Amino acid sequence: MAHLLIIELPGGNDTDIVQAALALGHEFTFLTQDISLYTRQPVVATWVNQAVRVIESRDFDYPSVLAQVLQAHEVQPLDAVICLLDIRLIEAARLAKALELNYLNPDSATLLRDKFNVRTRLAQAGIEQPEFALATNNAQIQQAIDALGLPILLKPSDGYGSQNILTLLTQADLQRAQPLLTQLLPMASDYGLGVMSNDRLLIERYMSGVFIGCDTLTVNGTHHLLGIHEKLMFSPPSFAIKGGCFLPNQGEWPGLEDYLKRLLNAVGFDCGAAHIEIMLTPQGPRLVEINPRLVGAKIARLVAYSLNCSVHELLIQLHLGLEPLPLPDTQRAQPAVSRWFIAENTGQFAGFTPPQWQNEGIKCTEILKKIGDTVSYPFENAQRLGYVMACCPTRQEAEHLAEKYIEDSRIAIHSH
Repeated sequence: MAHLLIIELPGGNDTDIVQAALALGHEFTFLTQDISLYTRQPVVATWVNQAVRVIESRDFDYPSVLAQVLQAHEVQPLDAVICLLDIRLIEAARLAKALELNYLNPDSATLLRDKFNVRTRLAQAGIEQPEFALATNNAQIQQAIDALGLPILLKPSDGYGSQNILTLLTQADLQRAQPLLTQLLPMASDYGLGVMSNDRLLIERYMSGVFIGCDTLTVNGTHHLLGIHEKLMFSPPSFAIKGGCFLPNQGEWPGLEDYLKRLLNAVGFDCGAAHIEIMLTPQGPRLVEINPRLVGAKIARLVAYSLNCSVHELLIQLHLGLEPLPLPDTQRAQPAVSRWFIAENTGQFAGFTPPQWQNEGIKCTEILKKIGDTVSYPFENAQRLGYVMACCPTRQEAEHLAEKYIEDSRIAIHSH
């Protein structure tokens, strides 16, 4: 039995990592800025309350957090640090180093929390990528637009989850956005848990092509590609993901694997999971961004259904230093597909009725909104209502089944 330090939960409600830890027979200490965020959710509380101890730090001041973690370590030694939340990845890396545990090194964790700095590092490594610039005030935004020209994309350099992204594809888009651009910074975005945006804005050439996500595990500096997600997006100006298909790695993408390894080596990625978003352009693969964590938004479940293996359990074993790590047999895996439920109009969520049929290919469905929640068409991932996941012998079967489930479900929305 191992003792894990689990830092926050992604989305504030995703308990999969806790369930995986307990399924493996481990204990865990839970580190959080605010335990009430979890205990006031009855289902989440049933899992979080199984922690052997809770460390709560309201300001999450690192020296104070470190002192409390070291004190807990003296009482019951910690064997691994687990964090799936972007805004705590730097602290997680620093804590793991202080405890001499397997984790991404703090320098790379810090680098990867700033998308402009990642672009700069990759440019220094000679890796092709879109033209880019940094803006820290509104005058610099206009200067960058003038220098780069259209089409362009603007996003927070420390952002995540497709939040606060703006695209300017045409002169008409630019004219409409001009009043906003003169007062865009400071954004002062609240990422939650007391973390505010750093108001560094990455401005880069907008890329067209096939958008994919690549899930990797790095063990002792060696990178393993589990598979890729072909992501289906809602139409612009939305930047939410409509769904995707996870295709297990069966050796058919050697060029892409080499490119991913170049990216990870360039940023010094040495341990853990990464979700790397790539645009397959006519000029070749181009990085969108590197997320130094397990894939989020419940998609890790999709990977697990495809590989017939809990990737949360695999991640825990990786951080515990289990050798050899029991990597899944991707040759026996099947495609898995997700589709998201949405609200077409603004209103209050009033209920969900599933289809009146069953199929063993439907692996999971979940509604993330509560009755009475205000909902609207999704411009960001957090505005989606819920999802369905299907796994079948072929991609076409899985896509048809997931889309049929969405079509035959009923979402009730009461207009304001």
